[in-house]
Amino acid sequence: MISFSEAQVLGWITPLLWPFIRALALLSSLPILSLRTVPTRVRVALAAFIALAAQPSLPEMPVVPLDSALAATLVVQQVLIGLTLGFAVRLAFAAVEFAGELIGLQMGLNFAAFFDPISASTATSSSRFFGTLIAWLFIVINGHLMIIAALVKSFTAFPVGPEPFAFLRATQPQEWGSEIFATGLWIALPVIALLLIVNLVLGVISRVAPQINVFAIGFPITLGVGLIGMLLTLPALQVPFTMVLERMLSHFQ
Repeated sequence: MISFSEAQVLGWITPLLWPFIRALALLSSLPILSLRTVPTRVRVALAAFIALAAQPSLPEMPVVPLDSALAATLVVQQVLIGLTLGFAVRLAFAAVEFAGELIGLQMGLNFAAFFDPISASTATSSSRFFGTLIAWLFIVINGHLMIIAALVKSFTAFPVGPEPFAFLRATQPQEWGSEIFATGLWIALPVIALLLIVNLVLGVISRVAPQINVFAIGFPITLGVGLIGMLLTLPALQVPFTMVLERMLSHFQ
């Protein structure tokens, strides 16, 4: 009869349990895989696969009885680190969507706001366009592989330990929100400057030729110039997005 001791079972389970919990928390907060259209079973299976495939690169995990208070503390630590890693990636996406909001505001497209059932929020057409585009770009530049690499390296930078909040004190994630405004304004600044010039020209025209209805011709001109500016700046979208994504992931390496 084959029998196993408790120490042997813990030695087999522990190396997989903590990476699985951290990976599952990451996938639950990641911008693409956290959508309602992705089944929970898919996220659980991916987390288990990542935990199993990353075993050769992970440091040694502490063996802790699963019915102890220390095990509950370690679970809290893995969930916090995984959620924070997903939050960092979400900030990179939010920065690009914020740039779309700024461009839409200058173009007058904020009148075309609609309710997005996926994110359960109101979004403009330009913001959703940038969000969809950056989701495809994220896959093209192998962003998912960058996140998995950061997840594996996070076990070396922040090993499994009894202090769940030491990670938050070291990284200070509450200060990362400035990346949204800095990167979003950086992306939207060329189009905003172009539309500013158009508005100045329309203002001069309204003073030189008052008989021209600037409100009638201004909106289609601003909209057309804004769309052309977006088209011209789209090839340069990869550089700021990649930079802010790498900067966010560097906190875990």
